[in-house]
Amino acid sequence: MTLAWSPQQVLALAPDAASASAGRGLAAARKWVTLGAGERAVWGECQGSGRTPYQTVVDLNGPAFHCSCPSRKFPCKHALGLLLLRAGEPDAFPSGQEAPEWVAEWIRGRDARSERAGTKEPRSEADAAARAQRAERTEASRAARVAAGLEELDLWLRDLVRRGTAAAQQQPARYWETMAARLVDAQAPGAARPVREAGAIPASGEGWPERLAARLGLLVLLIESYRRLEQLPEPVREDVRAALGWTQREEELLAGSGIADRWLVVGQRVTEEERLRVQRTWLMGAESGRAALVLRFAPAHLPLDATFLPGVAFDGELVFWPGSVPLRAAPKQLVPAGPEGPPRGYPSLDAAAGAFSAALARNPWLEQFPMLLDAVVPVRRAGGWALLDEERCAVPLSAAGWRLLALSGGHPIALFGEWDGAAFLPLSAWAEGEFAPLGGMR
Repeated sequence: MTLAWSPQQVLALAPDAASASAGRGLAAARKWVTLGAGERAVWGECQGSGRTPYQTVVDLNGPAFHCSCPSRKFPCKHALGLLLLRAGEPDAFPSGQEAPEWVAEWIRGRDARSERAGTKEPRSEADAAARAQRAERTEASRAARVAAGLEELDLWLRDLVRRGTAAAQQQPARYWETMAARLVDAQAPGAARPVREAGAIPASGEGWPERLAARLGLLVLLIESYRRLEQLPEPVREDVRAALGWTQREEELLAGSGIADRWLVVGQRVTEEERLRVQRTWLMGAESGRAALVLRFAPAHLPLDATFLPGVAFDGELVFWPGSVPLRAAPKQLVPAGPEGPPRGYPSLDAAAGAFSAALARNPWLEQFPMLLDAVVPVRRAGGWALLDEERCAVPLSAAGWRLLALSGGHPIALFGEWDGAAFLPLSAWAEGEFAPLGGMR
């Protein structure tokens, strides 16, 4: 199914602000030597500084991008400009054209690779058994390494507490980084990240001792929970493993059944973690009302997945990783279904806070909680920005609210974002029926 994208949705694909700006500059028919469009793809040749125009094509079924320019960004400015031009001036693309050979060849190559990926020979029973035995040995080895790493972390924490948290202000960055590196070596990267983050807390201003104590307390809880792992209920056991960075592989997860619904992409943002770019995409089921988080990772020089366009809906299944508050999911069978209005969210901030409290009681390591708020107004307050609901309850924003104020005009709007227990990070808004991706507003 070919989708009609809005300029805002196209710009949400941009790898950075510079690419978005350059793409806007190319969204003019006069910049292109040729233009064409079909059910499957749009293409064009853009005259650059050289003699030969750059050949650009976008497979709308992906979306996927190809350009002959030397840029290492995906999508490049030419692909963004082509899609922006398509969104703003569809009549600039002649209809009924046959795709040129360079476009057809690229599409055939994509189809061939997809076909090869879907026709892998099944393993024999002997191969499957051997694979299961290797996996069991690997699992046991990792469990032992994680246990040893957590015991070392326990001693480190006890030493820190004995000297007093005030002494934490005197510790250099390598004090925290050394412990985090040991946890990574012990195959517990999920415990390494809060150790690194704890190192920045003593310099975070007023109230830092309480914040540091809370962070260290969660690490102590993680250690004690792992020691009693076999005694815990299965969902809590999965929470502990996930908090340690030890989860089921996506390929194994997809062998199970999922939840069928119409899934709307309600928010997306990209963060930098450990020399990787992490794409966080939130979807919400129209019937189930469930929120789902799809994570994708890529090195800085490689493109991220462009399948999930903010504001677009998909019909099909998502399979959730197990846990007491299942949020992370993997797409199993999804088909684009076009634009969709916002599903129903929380009617008040009090209701949203209650849902977060209930989730946190089940999983204390929950770091971001998805919230779709039906009607809130961004307001300027002393010290920053906040969201205000009809009951005059307020929560702080973790970003400047000027763009939200412009979208709302001072009136209530529907807003989706992440709540971390202290502030709300907006990811998308619906104002007067129009969807606006915000990407975290950072």
